[in-house]
This record gives sequence, C-alpha cells and structure tokens, in this order.
Amino acid sequence: YFNRHFKEPCSCVSDSMTEDAAVFGGQKNMIDGLENAKAIYKPDMIAVSTTCMAEVIGDDLNAFINNTKKAGNIPQEYPVPYAHTPSFVGSHTTGWDNMEEGILRYFTLNNMEGKKVGSNGKINIVPGFETYLGNYRVIKRMLGEMDVDYTMLSDPSEVFDTPADGEFRMYSGGTTMDEVKDAPNGITTLLLQPSQLEKTKKFVENTWNHDIPKLNIPMGVEWTDEFLMKVSEVTGKPIPASLELERGRCMDLVSDSHAWLHGKKFAIYGDPDFVMGVVKILLEVGAEPTHILAHNGNKRWAKSIEKLLASSPFGVNGKVYAGNDLWHMRSLCFTDKPDFLIGNSYGKYIQRDTRHKGEEFEVPLIRLGFPIFDRHHMHRATTLGYEGMMSVVTQLTNAVLEQLDKETIGMGTTDYNFDLVR
Repeated sequence: YFNRHFKEPCSCVSDSMTEDAAVFGGQKNMIDGLENAKAIYKPDMIAVSTTCMAEVIGDDLNAFINNTKKAGNIPQEYPVPYAHTPSFVGSHTTGWDNMEEGILRYFTLNNMEGKKVGSNGKINIVPGFETYLGNYRVIKRMLGEMDVDYTMLSDPSEVFDTPADGEFRMYSGGTTMDEVKDAPNGITTLLLQPSQLEKTKKFVENTWNHDIPKLNIPMGVEWTDEFLMKVSEVTGKPIPASLELERGRCMDLVSDSHAWLHGKKFAIYGDPDFVMGVVKILLEVGAEPTHILAHNGNKRWAKSIEKLLASSPFGVNGKVYAGNDLWHMRSLCFTDKPDFLIGNSYGKYIQRDTRHKGEEFEVPLIRLGFPIFDRHHMHRATTLGYEGMMSVVTQLTNAVLEQLDKETIGMGTTDYNFDLVR
C-alpha cells in the first residue's frame, strides 16, 4: 500500500511464520528475525507489530522479545517497542494508534521519574495516520514562524520523500528516541486527528499528565485559526504577521473561487478526521456535502459531523454514514446523485459504474485522501492549514471547471458556454 501510494520504498521485515509456528507459536521466528534484522539493516530500534496469525494463536510479544534478549540474540538494552495490531480489529487507523501508544509507552512508562510537565518548553504534535507529506511540512513551517519549539510524534515525511541523488537513506529524518523520551516534559500534546487517537490520548493524559486541548483537525480557515490560537495560548508566542498575510491570501483565493463551488453537491468518504475536515472546507466555501461516509467512523464521530452540518445552512441536507462501505456509497450515487465524489482511488469504480448508466448519471471523482494509486505525487500535497485550504479549494474549483468544459465542448451543440475565461 505505502509503496504504491508514495512511490517510494517502505522498508519492513516479516518473521514469516510457517506451519509449525501456527501450531506452536512464532517465538523461534521472532528470535531469528530480530537478530537478522538488527544485523542486516542496523536500525537503532526495531518496532514490532502483529497481523492475523500471531493474534489468532495469541502470541505473547513481550515474552518473545524478552526471551530473545535472554538468549543473547540482541542486547538487553536494545529498544524493541511493540504493539498488538490484529488485522481483524478496527481499521488501519486503529493499528496506527496502537503502535503510536506502544512506542510512547515503551520509552516513557517506566522513566517518568524526574519528568515535569512544561519543563522543556516544547509542545508535542501527534499528526495521526497522516499520508500527506506536505502536511508535516506546513505544520512545522507555521510553528517555526511562531518561534515555537515542538516535537513531532511521529514524522515520516523524509523517509517517504527522499531525494534521488545516488544515496539510499533508509532512516532519513524523523523523530529521535531521545525526543520521545523527553516528550512528557512538554507543555502539552496536540492531537491533529483526535478521533483516531483514543488509545494514545488516554496514555498521554494518564501517564504524562498532559491536559490535551480539544481541537479539530486544522483544515479550513476557522479550524486553522483555532489551532494557531491554541498554540499561541499554551506557548505564549504571538501569531506572526506572516501567518496573518497567509490567511489573507487564503481568504482572497476563496472569494475568487467560491461562486463556482456554491451550491455544488459533494459526496465524501475516507477516514473520520479527514472527512470532517473536508466537510468543514466545503461548508466554508458554500458547497453542500450531501453524503458523508467513513467505514471506520463511530457513533460519536457521526454526531460530531451532524453537529457540524447543522451549524451551516449549506449542511442541512447532509446525511452521515458511519461504518458503511463504498458499496453503500455507490448506491447513494445512483439514488441521490451528487455533482462530485471526493475520496481515494477506489472511487474511480463508482465513477465508472455511474457513467455506464449514461453520461448524465456520471459522478466525477476528485482524488483526496488515502490511498491514491492511480495518480502520481499527490502525497506531496497539503490539506492542513491555510496552505492546505488553498490547495484543496484549488483542486475542487478546477475539477468543477474541468467538468464544465467537458459538458460544453460539443461543437455547435453545447459550446455556447465553452468560455476561455472562467
């Protein structure tokens, strides 16, 4: 998945459990695998997660790792954080949350002595399952302009965007182990995608004693405002003029383009926080989110979306579907046709199926979210902050104009509105 989405190598190893391991457990494979991975790839740490078979037979990761160290295959002090991430529980965001919490727990749970909230003067940023590399950079840029010290938990932006200069960088950039160990000393921890980080949130609140502010994903103008104001509040650093100018450019872009988006009906699907952010952007430009679906959304998320829809006259006709899949979205596109569909690459099959009924029934797909396999370099884009708002509105507006050109290209039939200037 990651290789296809990022068009970059995603390095991981498997202990490759065989038939005997399915019966007797995978400890032998784990012992050999940890030793080999350390010797061949020379990482500073190895993080271990599970899949179906290991969870079905109930493998004890903690015991396996300790036995590997007792056997001398890896040093006692060598860090091996782990998490149980069964494929049949939750979704990819559940597994990510489990692994995030597992790493934070491993490095900090038994090392809280001497830790004091706020003593390092930093804030912690947890992006969540974030696959837009531009989002890491825009958050870091905005915090840099505010002169705010921070720790990203975590930051794969350099790993999935390494340069082609003849040098292979398996461990480019990222967050260091020392930074993770120091994170409990932060002023606070900000969760950028809170609905997918419940386990991490609980650990940070209960173990680090951080008072986590209630924030929405910083998408759209208002929620970016709230994010920056909260950062300013907890750090005492003012919002600089450069960000105010950027906000002004964003508002100028919206005023230029909102007429083309006003009243257009959009169906949206994807991960819960991202979908909520897209809905927020649509409401801010006067578009109408009609079908909002997240297969891994829960009832609490659905209520949050419904509250957001009720806050705007453009959201009164929106309907929320938590726990439904793309087959359900396909049916909605036939029975209550939107003007556009927003989501990942899998939506192209809905576009194909609706078009098969007739061109007038086609629902064009606007590719936003994860995964995007059939277009290149979209993972470098930005959806967060004012920069992300400008990027998303540009993509939406140009999709509307492209569709308008397509509908008015008929020579002598529909080209009366085939205008050069839009």
